[in-house]
Amino acid sequence: MSIKSIAAKIFARKIYKQTFRWAEKPIETQQRVFKSLIENAQNTEFGKDHHFDQIKTFEDFQRLVPIRDYEDLKSYIEKVVKGESDILWKGKPLYFAKTSGTTSGAKFIPLTKESMPYHIEAARNAILHYINETGNADFVDGKMIFLQGSPILTEKYGIKFGRLSGIVAHFVPKYLQKNRMPSWETNCIDDWETKVDAIVDETIKEDMSVISGIPSWVQMYFERLEKKSGGKKIGEIFKNFNLFIYGGVNYEPYRAKFENMIGRKVDSIELFPASEGFFAYQDSQKEKGMLLLLNSGIFYEFIKADEFFSENPKALTIGEVEVGVNYVLIISTNAGLWRYNIGDTIQFTSLAPHRVIVSGRIKHYISAFGEHVIANEVENAMKEAVNSTNIVINEFTVAPQINPSNGLPYHEWLIEFEKEPENMEVFAETIDNSMRKQNIYYDDLITGNVLRKVVVTKVSKNGFQDYMKSQGKLGGQNKIPRLSNNRDIADNLTK
Repeated sequence: MSIKSIAAKIFARKIYKQTFRWAEKPIETQQRVFKSLIENAQNTEFGKDHHFDQIKTFEDFQRLVPIRDYEDLKSYIEKVVKGESDILWKGKPLYFAKTSGTTSGAKFIPLTKESMPYHIEAARNAILHYINETGNADFVDGKMIFLQGSPILTEKYGIKFGRLSGIVAHFVPKYLQKNRMPSWETNCIDDWETKVDAIVDETIKEDMSVISGIPSWVQMYFERLEKKSGGKKIGEIFKNFNLFIYGGVNYEPYRAKFENMIGRKVDSIELFPASEGFFAYQDSQKEKGMLLLLNSGIFYEFIKADEFFSENPKALTIGEVEVGVNYVLIISTNAGLWRYNIGDTIQFTSLAPHRVIVSGRIKHYISAFGEHVIANEVENAMKEAVNSTNIVINEFTVAPQINPSNGLPYHEWLIEFEKEPENMEVFAETIDNSMRKQNIYYDDLITGNVLRKVVVTKVSKNGFQDYMKSQGKLGGQNKIPRLSNNRDIADNLTK
């Protein structure tokens, strides 16, 4: 056992004890975070507009500050983007993380000197909790790869702009620099396909022990490794690879294929990061769910998903939640997001400590590859395609195809036509172009050759009706989801 692995175990035990101290006092911990947030933002423009000086209790906060999404907060964010200070949080943010928008293109999420350290700390602590529980620290002596976006940033008004994963690349601790891969130069390659090939060349002869990234991106890396090695299993190439760290999308659709490609089972750690905050990480290999980070500059509220669209849904605090209920996650942060709806739904798997799973989105979506496509986007794309061609459709839905029989994965648009387009390729191209304009993540995946362009599948006459009838949902208020993150509907329609 190396000195580095011994030190990692000692540090892991220390972090575990620190975590336990706040996790066993969830209400007190969140009250402390809430008080700090309000005090620090009292003199901001947002704080003055919403009378933060009058807020003494959570009930005051609810009364004075409405729940918002990005569009509702956009007028404040635009002022910060233009370089104004003390708008949502004191001073200016260090960074803006560029992410996908819903109705107006790109979103710019602020990262402050107070919030940024928690992103780094959470990723580190996830690994340390794994070491503390399993006693496995040997991997710290091997190479670790983090598949992420380019770390090249732009700057305006003293604020740097980039993708979150690229921003985080600037904060890799010194003690990991020698172990970290790929090289900085390779990480800066924009084209994903070129980048993966370069990563394969750099890593194929290294002692890789930890691999981290969005499963769909890692899958592509594994496939290139297999090809380069002449068909070897990943576990043969990297004999000491035993830990996979992932986040962003559900791993389960990929798990069986990953284990086949690796040639054995490996431990995994799930993370729940977002530009808006690092919310949770898997702290135990034995327990279901991820530890909700109550001590990381984020105050949480929870609204039951089935009540969210009612006139006055009740927002609950950490002491009021229950196991197994689907909640919409509302956050207030030390980056200046106030009662902000990130769109994710979660369920608690335990309350001592508070662990969660990501149960989905409050609206239907596709994010099998991290693209976060929503219903409004596919409806706009279909509208544009219909308006530009002489067709009529009866119904449609969209689903990801993660493991096609050949070629790259894609989004499958299953459409029942009343009148078909004269040129199906032009029709599909119109849809794809509209999607790329609306969603920067989707555009990145197409540009980087992670996804190919949309595939249109014709559904037989009355196919949707027959499906709904088979599910006992024909008529009434029942509707076909415009999109879904699995193939349950798609596979039924294509039988």
